[in-house]
Amino acid sequence: MKDSFFRSMTWLHTWVGLLMCWLLFLIFFAGTISFFRHEISLWNQPAVHSIDNKPTEQKALISAGLDYLHEKAPEANRWWIGLPSPRQPEVHVSHRHSQPDGQRDKWIDERLDPNTLTQVEGIVDTRGGNFFYRLHFDLHYMDRKLARWLVCLASLFMLIALISGIVIHKRIFKDLFQFRPQKGVRAWLDAHNLSSVLALPFHLMITYTGLVTLIFMLFPDPANTLYEEGVKGFRADFYPERQSIKKSDQPLNSPAFESAFAHFHQNWPEQKIKRVIVDYPTDLSATIKIYGDNGTLIRDEYPYWQYSGSTGELIKTARLDPSGGEVLYGGMIAVHSGRLAHPGLRWLYFICGIAGCVMIATGCIMWAKRIRERLKPNQSPSFGLKLVEALNLGTIMGLPLATAGFFYANRLLPAEVTGRADKEILAFFLIWLAATVTAGLWRSRRAWQRFAHLNAAVWLLLPICNALTTDGNLITYIMDGKWILASFDLTFLATAAVFYMQGNKLGAQSNTVKQGSVQNRRLGREQKA
Repeated sequence: MKDSFFRSMTWLHTWVGLLMCWLLFLIFFAGTISFFRHEISLWNQPAVHSIDNKPTEQKALISAGLDYLHEKAPEANRWWIGLPSPRQPEVHVSHRHSQPDGQRDKWIDERLDPNTLTQVEGIVDTRGGNFFYRLHFDLHYMDRKLARWLVCLASLFMLIALISGIVIHKRIFKDLFQFRPQKGVRAWLDAHNLSSVLALPFHLMITYTGLVTLIFMLFPDPANTLYEEGVKGFRADFYPERQSIKKSDQPLNSPAFESAFAHFHQNWPEQKIKRVIVDYPTDLSATIKIYGDNGTLIRDEYPYWQYSGSTGELIKTARLDPSGGEVLYGGMIAVHSGRLAHPGLRWLYFICGIAGCVMIATGCIMWAKRIRERLKPNQSPSFGLKLVEALNLGTIMGLPLATAGFFYANRLLPAEVTGRADKEILAFFLIWLAATVTAGLWRSRRAWQRFAHLNAAVWLLLPICNALTTDGNLITYIMDGKWILASFDLTFLATAAVFYMQGNKLGAQSNTVKQGSVQNRRLGREQKA
């Protein structure tokens, strides 16, 4: 009975892990990168690299942003002001404009230097780190709802694989300290066990909380029971700031900003502001929305104040004193996204995410190697094995290559090109597609070595490309104390070193395998003679 149970758990662990492993690798890979999505967005905008992140009074920044938008876009139906932070040094100002014939509203994004309160020139169109953030649960180029259902299914498979893996791990603590290189499949198993056990709490947390973020899509019945409009009614109650207001079509000369902010600062003097949004700023129905900054609190949504634009009176507030359910739900989402994390904790998230990628990758590779080792000398590999090997190579080696291509596209595409942000993303997917097609045609160990060395080369050249296309480089970043930008170059170089060592190791193993096969053929000829 016991042996049958463990065999069943082993079978379950193998197949739930394999069936969704490539999608899981993409989710983990993009999710891991998106822990630094704001830093990536900063790197992708060289125009703001020269801004010194000095503390500036928020009142002055908000006033400057409102004055700028009033002069630049008085006809816009929404103003948006994001205040600077250690991860985003500029003042982010946006204005939204209605489009004819039912088209989507058009957003125009701009940046202000918080020190001079002037517009930053040279801003380029880019999605930055938000591309990877959205990719890890919206998958891009797909229907959003379908993509999220696929991600939920993959996360559920991941959770089952983790739990069944714990069950079948008879020596879970011993495997934490055991790694036997040069042992064929056993080495891949040790790497799989090590990366699994080392970051096991993180894997369980990130998978479970990932499901929680979409819990009302998976289980809408509670909302449907409590609200007449179901999930829509729940969201209207939980996110009052997202509800649209009706335009009155009566003009308003100037919103009552002074009255609104005077009331806010008088009643909540210690509360820092994250962003300010003004809806219909020149209409009598104008509203002023103030979002507080959570800092490092384990909370997802921001506290919220809504004021009347015409009178400056407080209309409503939200999440100033959240309930236990709101704290639990928002806390799980905050823990999943790492929004609470200071730089050290964010790097820990990143390292654990890389461990998750290694865990998934080694599991895929180990399955293919075991099947290939069981083949008889005269037996051809099945289509399923060829497909798994091609997807392993195209995904595990292709995604890092495509990510490097995304960064190259950001630096090399002309600033004035139409749809520049979409072309950066297109470069990512085209490179990944090319890598996958190549993997389908060429799946040998030599191909893995070539891909590893290619990755090493492109990541090594990224700091050089950055230095040639911007005004900064690793040395100047360190001298000026711009550690976020310096960490990019250092990470690029470290990634190149890892791929270079992996390529050399694969080459050495390939030579060993060749020598072994030559010796075997020689022995066979001698025995026949």
